[in-house]
Amino acid sequence: MNATLSFFFLKLQAMALLVFNQKLQALACFEQMLVQRPDNFYALASRAHVLAQLGRKAEALAAQEQLAARHADNLAAWFNLGYMLEEAGEHARAEEAFRRVIGIDPKMDRAWYGLALVLIQTRRFDEAVAALKKNTELQPMSPFGWYQLARVHVDRQEPDEAVKIIRHLKGFEPKVAAQLERETGLLASPATPTS
Repeated sequence: MNATLSFFFLKLQAMALLVFNQKLQALACFEQMLVQRPDNFYALASRAHVLAQLGRKAEALAAQEQLAARHADNLAAWFNLGYMLEEAGEHARAEEAFRRVIGIDPKMDRAWYGLALVLIQTRRFDEAVAALKKNTELQPMSPFGWYQLARVHVDRQEPDEAVKIIRHLKGFEPKVAAQLERETGLLASPATPTS
Protein backbone atom coordinates (compact mmCIF):
# COMPACT_ATOMS: atom_id res chain seq x y z
CA MET A 1 0.00 0.00 0.00
CA ASN A 2 1.47 3.39 -0.94
CA ALA A 3 2.13 6.02 1.76
CA THR A 4 -0.77 8.30 0.83
CA LEU A 5 -3.27 5.47 0.87
CA SER A 6 -1.85 4.12 4.13
CA PHE A 7 -2.17 7.55 5.76
CA PHE A 8 -5.73 7.97 4.50
CA PHE A 9 -6.66 4.50 5.77
CA LEU A 10 -5.25 5.28 9.23
CA LYS A 11 -7.24 8.52 9.31
CA LEU A 12 -10.48 6.72 8.40
CA GLN A 13 -9.75 4.01 10.95
CA ALA A 14 -9.12 6.60 13.69
CA MET A 15 -12.34 8.43 12.87
CA ALA A 16 -14.33 5.19 12.99
CA LEU A 17 -12.72 4.23 16.30
CA LEU A 18 -13.67 7.61 17.77
CA VAL A 19 -17.28 7.13 16.67
CA PHE A 20 -17.31 3.96 18.77
CA ASN A 21 -15.50 5.67 21.67
CA GLN A 22 -12.35 3.58 21.22
CA LYS A 23 -10.00 6.40 22.17
CA LEU A 24 -6.89 4.37 22.95
CA GLN A 25 -7.04 2.58 19.61
CA ALA A 26 -7.67 5.89 17.81
CA LEU A 27 -4.69 7.37 19.63
CA ALA A 28 -2.53 4.55 18.27
CA CYS A 29 -3.71 5.41 14.76
CA PHE A 30 -2.79 9.07 15.26
CA GLU A 31 0.66 8.04 16.47
CA GLN A 32 1.13 5.90 13.35
CA MET A 33 -0.04 8.81 11.18
CA LEU A 34 2.57 11.03 12.82
CA VAL A 35 5.31 8.52 12.06
CA GLN A 36 4.41 8.95 8.39
CA ARG A 37 3.75 12.72 8.50
CA PRO A 38 5.20 14.31 11.68
CA ASP A 39 3.80 17.78 10.90
CA ASN A 40 0.26 16.76 9.93
CA PHE A 41 -2.10 19.22 11.59
CA TYR A 42 -5.05 16.84 11.85
CA ALA A 43 -3.02 14.06 13.46
CA LEU A 44 -1.26 16.41 15.89
CA ALA A 45 -4.50 18.14 16.92
CA SER A 46 -6.41 14.89 17.22
CA ARG A 47 -3.70 13.31 19.36
CA ALA A 48 -3.75 16.30 21.75
CA HIS A 49 -7.54 16.23 21.90
CA VAL A 50 -7.78 12.50 22.59
CA LEU A 51 -5.07 12.67 25.26
CA ALA A 52 -7.05 15.43 26.97
CA GLN A 53 -10.24 13.35 26.77
CA LEU A 54 -8.38 10.44 28.36
CA GLY A 55 -7.38 12.69 31.26
CA ARG A 56 -3.69 12.49 30.38
CA LYS A 57 -3.26 16.23 30.86
CA ALA A 58 0.54 16.48 30.89
CA GLU A 59 0.79 14.47 27.66
CA ALA A 60 -2.07 16.44 26.11
CA LEU A 61 -0.36 19.70 26.97
CA ALA A 62 2.94 18.50 25.48
CA ALA A 63 1.12 17.40 22.33
CA GLN A 64 -0.65 20.77 22.06
CA GLU A 65 2.68 22.56 22.50
CA GLN A 66 4.12 20.47 19.69
CA LEU A 67 1.14 21.36 17.49
CA ALA A 68 1.52 25.11 18.18
CA ALA A 69 5.27 24.96 17.54
CA ARG A 70 4.82 23.20 14.21
CA HIS A 71 1.87 25.35 13.10
CA ALA A 72 2.95 28.70 14.50
CA ASP A 73 0.33 30.78 12.66
CA ASN A 74 -2.66 28.61 13.50
CA LEU A 75 -5.17 30.35 15.76
CA ALA A 76 -6.80 27.17 17.03
CA ALA A 77 -3.48 25.62 18.00
CA TRP A 78 -2.49 28.65 20.09
CA PHE A 79 -5.95 29.24 21.52
CA ASN A 80 -6.26 25.64 22.69
CA LEU A 81 -2.74 25.80 24.10
CA GLY A 82 -3.67 28.95 26.03
CA TYR A 83 -6.79 27.28 27.38
CA MET A 84 -4.85 24.19 28.47
CA LEU A 85 -2.11 26.27 30.09
CA GLU A 86 -4.70 28.39 31.93
CA GLU A 87 -6.39 25.23 33.17
CA ALA A 88 -2.99 23.92 34.33
CA GLY A 89 -2.37 27.13 36.28
CA GLU A 90 0.52 28.19 34.05
CA HIS A 91 -0.66 31.77 33.85
CA ALA A 92 2.38 33.42 32.28
CA ARG A 93 2.55 30.89 29.47
CA ALA A 94 -1.23 31.01 28.98
CA GLU A 95 -1.07 34.79 28.69
CA GLU A 96 1.67 34.44 26.08
CA ALA A 97 -0.43 31.97 24.06
CA PHE A 98 -3.56 34.16 24.15
CA ARG A 99 -1.52 37.22 23.19
CA ARG A 100 -0.10 35.21 20.29
CA VAL A 101 -3.64 34.51 19.07
CA ILE A 102 -4.57 38.19 19.41
CA GLY A 103 -1.42 39.10 17.48
CA ILE A 104 -2.56 36.86 14.63
CA ASP A 105 -6.23 37.92 14.79
CA PRO A 106 -7.13 40.85 17.06
CA LYS A 107 -10.82 40.16 16.43
CA MET A 108 -10.87 36.72 18.08
CA ASP A 109 -13.16 37.52 21.00
CA ARG A 110 -12.54 34.20 22.78
CA ALA A 111 -8.81 34.95 22.96
CA TRP A 112 -9.54 38.30 24.64
CA TYR A 113 -11.79 36.47 27.09
CA GLY A 114 -9.14 33.82 27.80
CA LEU A 115 -6.53 36.53 28.29
CA ALA A 116 -8.87 38.34 30.69
CA LEU A 117 -9.36 35.17 32.77
CA VAL A 118 -5.59 34.78 33.11
CA LEU A 119 -5.21 38.44 34.07
CA ILE A 120 -7.99 38.09 36.66
CA GLN A 121 -6.29 35.06 38.18
CA THR A 122 -3.05 37.02 38.48
CA ARG A 123 -5.00 39.95 39.98
CA ARG A 124 -4.03 42.33 37.17
CA PHE A 125 -7.48 43.89 37.17
CA ASP A 126 -6.74 47.01 35.11
CA GLU A 127 -5.45 44.89 32.23
CA ALA A 128 -8.34 42.45 32.69
CA VAL A 129 -10.84 45.31 32.34
CA ALA A 130 -9.21 46.36 29.06
CA ALA A 131 -9.30 42.78 27.72
CA LEU A 132 -12.92 42.29 28.80
CA LYS A 133 -13.96 45.57 27.20
CA LYS A 134 -12.41 44.36 23.96
CA ASN A 135 -14.21 41.01 24.34
CA THR A 136 -17.59 42.65 24.94
CA GLU A 137 -17.01 45.05 22.05
CA LEU A 138 -16.39 42.09 19.74
CA GLN A 139 -19.17 39.92 21.25
CA PRO A 140 -21.72 42.33 22.77
CA MET A 141 -24.53 39.78 23.16
CA SER A 142 -22.48 37.15 24.97
CA PRO A 143 -23.00 37.34 28.74
CA PHE A 144 -19.64 35.78 29.67
CA GLY A 145 -17.47 38.85 29.16
CA TRP A 146 -20.05 41.11 30.79
CA TYR A 147 -20.30 38.78 33.79
CA GLN A 148 -16.53 38.75 34.32
CA LEU A 149 -16.33 42.51 33.79
CA ALA A 150 -18.91 43.09 36.53
CA ARG A 151 -17.01 40.74 38.86
CA VAL A 152 -13.75 42.61 38.22
CA HIS A 153 -15.43 45.93 38.98
CA VAL A 154 -16.62 44.46 42.29
CA ASP A 155 -13.08 43.27 43.04
CA ARG A 156 -11.79 46.77 42.25
CA GLN A 157 -14.32 48.27 44.68
CA GLU A 158 -16.28 49.90 41.84
CA PRO A 159 -19.86 48.89 42.61
CA ASP A 160 -21.38 51.63 40.43
CA GLU A 161 -19.68 50.20 37.35
CA ALA A 162 -20.84 46.70 38.25
CA VAL A 163 -24.42 47.96 38.68
CA LYS A 164 -24.29 49.53 35.20
CA ILE A 165 -23.31 46.16 33.75
CA ILE A 166 -26.02 44.32 35.70
CA ARG A 167 -28.55 46.83 34.41
CA HIS A 168 -27.26 46.32 30.87
CA LEU A 169 -27.48 42.52 31.23
CA LYS A 170 -31.10 42.78 32.38
CA GLY A 171 -31.91 43.94 28.86
CA PHE A 172 -30.81 40.69 27.17
CA GLU A 173 -29.62 38.17 29.80
CA PRO A 174 -31.86 38.61 32.86
CA LYS A 175 -30.76 35.29 34.40
CA VAL A 176 -27.11 36.32 34.35
CA ALA A 177 -28.05 39.72 35.77
CA ALA A 178 -29.99 38.02 38.57
CA GLN A 179 -27.03 35.73 39.29
CA LEU A 180 -24.71 38.73 39.58
CA GLU A 181 -27.17 40.44 41.92
CA ARG A 182 -27.23 37.35 44.14
CA GLU A 183 -23.46 36.91 44.10
CA THR A 184 -22.53 40.55 44.64
CA GLY A 185 -25.45 41.79 46.72
CA LEU A 186 -25.77 44.69 44.27
CA LEU A 187 -29.25 45.49 42.98
CA ALA A 188 -29.79 47.23 39.69
CA SER A 189 -33.06 48.72 38.53
CA PRO A 190 -34.14 47.49 35.10
CA ALA A 191 -32.67 49.21 32.09
CA THR A 192 -34.79 52.11 31.00
CA PRO A 193 -35.54 52.28 27.28
CA THR A 194 -34.31 55.42 25.59
CA SER A 195 -36.63 57.28 23.27
